[in-house]
Amino acid sequence: MKKWARRRLPATRKGRRRAVQAVMAACVLGLLPVTWVHAAADARLRRVEDVPPAPVAVVFGAGLWQGKPSPYLAHRLDTAIDLYRAGKVRVLLVTGDNGRRQYNEPDAMRAYLHEHGVPDDRVVADYAGFDTWDSCTRARRVFGVRKAVLVTQDFHIRRAVALCDAAGIDVYGVGVEAKRDRTWYAAGAREILAAGKAAVNAAVRPGPRFLGPREPGVDRALEAAGR
Repeated sequence: MKKWARRRLPATRKGRRRAVQAVMAACVLGLLPVTWVHAAADARLRRVEDVPPAPVAVVFGAGLWQGKPSPYLAHRLDTAIDLYRAGKVRVLLVTGDNGRRQYNEPDAMRAYLHEHGVPDDRVVADYAGFDTWDSCTRARRVFGVRKAVLVTQDFHIRRAVALCDAAGIDVYGVGVEAKRDRTWYAAGAREILAAGKAAVNAAVRPGPRFLGPREPGVDRALEAAGR
C-alpha cells in the first residue's frame, strides 16, 4: 500500500509543489460558499429583544417526532411565540414538508402555536417548504412576503438569511441557540456542504419544487391583525 502511494505522488519537486497548490486551491474554492453565506448574513443577525419589527416571522421546519414537533422545531416555535408576544411580528408563516400524507410539519407547527396561545388567524402554513430555498422563494413568490424575521437554529440562520435575501425579502434572522450535542455538530458540518448548494440557488434563482398559485393567506392574516 505504501509503495502504491509513493508511486502516485509526483516524482519531482515542481510536481509536488503543483499538487500542493492544487489542493490549496480546491480548499479555497470549497470555502468560498461558506464565506459568502457569512458575509451576506452576519450584519442581519439579531436577538428577540433587538430585532427590528416586521410584519411576518418565517419559521422553518425541523422534523417531527411521532407527529409532534421535534425538540429543535419546538425551540424555533417558542422563539416565534416570543417574537409574537413582544409585538415584533404580527403573523407567523410556518413552512415545512408535507410531501407525504402521513407527514405534515406545517400542521404540527400550527397546532403547537395554537396550544401556546397564538390565534389561528395569525398563523399561515406553507406545505411545500421542502428545503430552505423553496421556503424562501415561496414566501416571496407565493405568499407575497417582502419583509420578515427568520427563525431557525443558530447553525442554520446564516444560510436562511442569505437565501431569503437572494429571494428578494428584506430579512433579519433570530438564531435559536441549541445544545452542543452530536446533532448540533452534525448539522453544523452539513451546513458547510449546504453552502455550496445555497450559492448556486442564489446565483441561478431556480423556481421551487412546487410553485403553485398566489396564496392570500399572509395578506388576510395581516388584515386580521390590523396590519
